[in-house]
Amino acid sequence: MDSVGYWVIGRSYAPGMDDTLDLADYRRRVSDLYAAARGSLDPAVAWARWRSDRDTLLSTHPQSAVPAAQRASFDGSPFFDYDPSWRLVAEVEPAETDTVMIDNSGTGATRFFHFGTAHAIAAGEPLALEVYWLDSYGGGLFLPFRDRTNGSQTYGGGRYLLDSAKGADLGGEGGRLILDFNFSYHPSCVWDDRWSCPLAPPGNHLDVDVLAGERLG
Repeated sequence: MDSVGYWVIGRSYAPGMDDTLDLADYRRRVSDLYAAARGSLDPAVAWARWRSDRDTLLSTHPQSAVPAAQRASFDGSPFFDYDPSWRLVAEVEPAETDTVMIDNSGTGATRFFHFGTAHAIAAGEPLALEVYWLDSYGGGLFLPFRDRTNGSQTYGGGRYLLDSAKGADLGGEGGRLILDFNFSYHPSCVWDDRWSCPLAPPGNHLDVDVLAGERLG
């Protein structure tokens, strides 16, 4: 899920008043989940609470990406066990800002700016991921990625780490970004193909198995 399920296939989204207020409430709740995670002194405890509260949203909220007919039987999204070695603190190297059109899972593409590259060490090896800024009103950090688990243990189109326009933001330390892959999650198109979600571009394909975060059942 893309933290709020707001990417819609090939059409403008013009909800009625009730839908609009529901969506605003959903985004507010997602933001609260991440604020609680940032405020916790124990990342593993914060992750467990985030998972539990997120599952509640997915199973009960009218704006859940899980189709309405499946919510009553939804018993939680599967995750790899929490692995503290996948909680990284990344230095962000500035990039010459380029406009990037990132392909969606459905039709079309979404416009972002590539403004920097996050560098960290994972399993003793250097890791680099491009960080994007959403090119629309308000903007927001966006960091998708793919890895070698895609297509088998995780969704083939990759997962998301950050989408701060929708509240998915784990914060930073001393000007660096926290990249906790245990919090990585599938975009909404995993649940329902009516969603069209930006997928990780070639610059964010990792040649490692990221055995952390949301997985397929």
